[in-house]
Amino acid sequence: MGIVRSVVLFVLAAIAEIGGAWLVWQGVREHKGLLWMGAGVVALGIYGFVATLQPDANFGRILAAYGGVFVAGSLVWGVLLDGFRPDRWDVIGALICLVGVAVIMYAPRPA
Repeated sequence: MGIVRSVVLFVLAAIAEIGGAWLVWQGVREHKGLLWMGAGVVALGIYGFVATLQPDANFGRILAAYGGVFVAGSLVWGVLLDGFRPDRWDVIGALICLVGVAVIMYAPRPA
């Protein structure tokens, strides 16, 4: 159950952080205004909180692993919301990052 909880938290963190950054991007680059930017800042704050809920207590490990989730999640977000079409190198790179996440977070460690 610990791995499932951790993966769910990584997905929620990705939605909050990538969504927050996207909202700020929309507010600034697409001239949608302060409301979009403010919503983005709130979402980014939620991301910071969600990351603290990971079962592992090591900040460096959590943020390093989350980096891989962020890479893959950003590509998915781009596909779903911006019409981005990743090429094979994007997909291969994202898969490598997710393998890194699995190694960092879920490899057996001595107790």
